[in-house]
Amino acid sequence: MEDADLHLLSTKLDQLIQRIEQLKAENQQLRADELAWRKERAHLIEKNDMARLKIESMITRLKALEQDS
Repeated sequence: MEDADLHLLSTKLDQLIQRIEQLKAENQQLRADELAWRKERAHLIEKNDMARLKIESMITRLKALEQDS
């Protein structure tokens, strides 16, 4: 192999390594974002369930009041 070919190969390898590191960092950030979204989703589901239970309780109390009158 000629020096020019080796230099070109070395340059391409360096670019590839740099791209791999960039993709690793991006992947790590995406995983962190996904974890944050999953936690937020779980929190919102919990809040939704609590609100649903409160509404069901109010409906039950209203029905009870309606039957008492």
